[in-house]
Amino acid sequence: MKRLRPIFVLALLFLMISFAPISQAQIIGYIRSPHLGITFISSAEQPSDETRYRNALLLGAGWNRYPFYWNFVERQPGVYDWHSLDRVFTDDVRFGLKTNAILMGIPEHARQGNVMRGLYAPIFSDGSDDPGMNKVPNPANPWARYVYEAVLRYKPGGVLSRSPGWELDSGIRVWEIWNEPDFSMFWSGTAADYARLLRVSYVMIHYVDPFATVMFGGLSFARPDTHHWLWQVLAVIAQDPQRIANNWYFDQIAMHSYSSARRTVDLIGLLKTELARRGLDRPIWLNESGVPIWDDYPGPTWTANDPPSRRWRGTQLEQAMYVIQNTTLAWAAGVDVVFFHQLYDDCGNQTVGTDFPPNNGDICASGACWGDAHGLYRNTRDSVCFRQHPQPGTPRIAASAFYRLAQVFGSRPFVALEPIELDGMATVLTFERATDGIGERVYVMWNDSSERAAVMIPASGAGGMLYGISEQQTITPLNGVYRVALDNGQRGELVGLTTPDNVLGGYPLILVESYSGIPADTMLVSLEGGSPRAPLESTPGMLAVVELPTLTPVPTARPTTDPALDTTPPITVVESLPEFSPTTFTVRWDASDNSGISSFVVWVRVSGGEWQPWLETTDREAIYTALSGTRVEFAAWAVDLAGNWSTNMDLIAQATTLIQ
Repeated sequence: MKRLRPIFVLALLFLMISFAPISQAQIIGYIRSPHLGITFISSAEQPSDETRYRNALLLGAGWNRYPFYWNFVERQPGVYDWHSLDRVFTDDVRFGLKTNAILMGIPEHARQGNVMRGLYAPIFSDGSDDPGMNKVPNPANPWARYVYEAVLRYKPGGVLSRSPGWELDSGIRVWEIWNEPDFSMFWSGTAADYARLLRVSYVMIHYVDPFATVMFGGLSFARPDTHHWLWQVLAVIAQDPQRIANNWYFDQIAMHSYSSARRTVDLIGLLKTELARRGLDRPIWLNESGVPIWDDYPGPTWTANDPPSRRWRGTQLEQAMYVIQNTTLAWAAGVDVVFFHQLYDDCGNQTVGTDFPPNNGDICASGACWGDAHGLYRNTRDSVCFRQHPQPGTPRIAASAFYRLAQVFGSRPFVALEPIELDGMATVLTFERATDGIGERVYVMWNDSSERAAVMIPASGAGGMLYGISEQQTITPLNGVYRVALDNGQRGELVGLTTPDNVLGGYPLILVESYSGIPADTMLVSLEGGSPRAPLESTPGMLAVVELPTLTPVPTARPTTDPALDTTPPITVVESLPEFSPTTFTVRWDASDNSGISSFVVWVRVSGGEWQPWLETTDREAIYTALSGTRVEFAAWAVDLAGNWSTNMDLIAQATTLIQ
């Protein structure tokens, strides 16, 4: 056992953001959920490296989303430069991620007014919009030519995948037509112009790749009349005699929603209604969602007592709770894939090069003093913006929430049952799936009230696993019922959203159980005894959220003793401490893992100060000496024999005591 020197802390942080190249075994072992994506894991405009990809894979992402900017590819008429897009897409393939490619941008040489020159010109050189054998794009319609070249290059079996060493089935199948076309910041044309853009894109994409999916560009819903804009686009397409033969020129549709999970549900309903008015039913993706935070750099950290200055922002914990609530509500409402925006803070909505030190607002008069902190990870020291976080490159707690969803829902198909809202007190979402003939039921639940509540869930099996954001425990039913206490202590209100959309539910819990035979009736899910406002007493079978951080962790992946096959992070725990301790006492910690623990880093915080490294050690206990009258908190990191670090890098106390 040795004390951790400051230089080691810097080295440790460097190691966490400087992983060794990923082995083939590690690449194969990640979850890659087909229902979860992250925007800007990499892009042609953002330097990409193995660290970014590994962090995304570690969290369980299956999709990457980024733009294919026409104006960067064809800077001169007829001259295409694909090298930046080749680089990032090659990395997507190498790391096993699927790509949601956004076709957008207008080169100045191809611009005419608010849209691209030749948009209404025939799609093909024979003067028609009708595909046929050996047809080529019309030179007078440069957008059609760009779409043709992009799909021809990046489709499965396309130009790029015919390179040596490629699998012919490697390629892009999802092409999104513009980003937020209902928002004038991105699309300056009319709704009719966008309808034409869709037609040109759809016809050309399916001509080059009949198996491709053409996606209506992600709608921002930034204005109250956005749904009217969608109605206008559909009204234009409704006049097209070829619309039925061409599937109304889109195979699926995307939408964006930020800060409010309840608003997401409302927007999904609005989208379905607008489609149904035209007799349409399309798969829906939520390919941007998130909550920017204010209580961590580069956010406006000094606005704790100034709500108007942190409009639409949340705390780090609120961001994490939103990840689970928003994603599962979207799935329950019928969305296929949910993307979180974004992997790192990068530059947010600020210009490239924006940087400043952590501050209390005192430098705002002299220049930039805050930025958008959307990231699951904090920026690194070599980022192009916001380079000065004291814990560069480390994950926020929202990263654990994203991983929890990937871990629980994984790659197995699931279906959503009818959501349950319990008297305005709690929300319970239920999902069903089957594994090797065994049924599985997943309950996602949280408190919607300002009171504590307990949910009674009829058991379908003999026991289950109860998950929080970064903790878990095996539980068993009592008299055929799980009784789960839902805490309300972290319920938040995100300033700037209209009531009731601004209310964020309480800390979410996920119950997973296996069963054989006939599952329990979900209609029997209820609040405890019809009197949820009464004080909740601890009884056998009850799990209170406040107890979760001290639970004994349980391995979550298939056990293996071979580190080469271990891609699952260890889970750490610090043994509970009594409420009061003498000045000298013993601290114990441990971790569970598939391949075994290499070492620990134990952190300490005294009386609410800064976290400080205490020990780098292979031991699992040590004597700590503190001053009388102080409050001492402990947290532990672990690295396993495969080099995987635990994901609790956000340093949340795992054990606390007051020194007498």
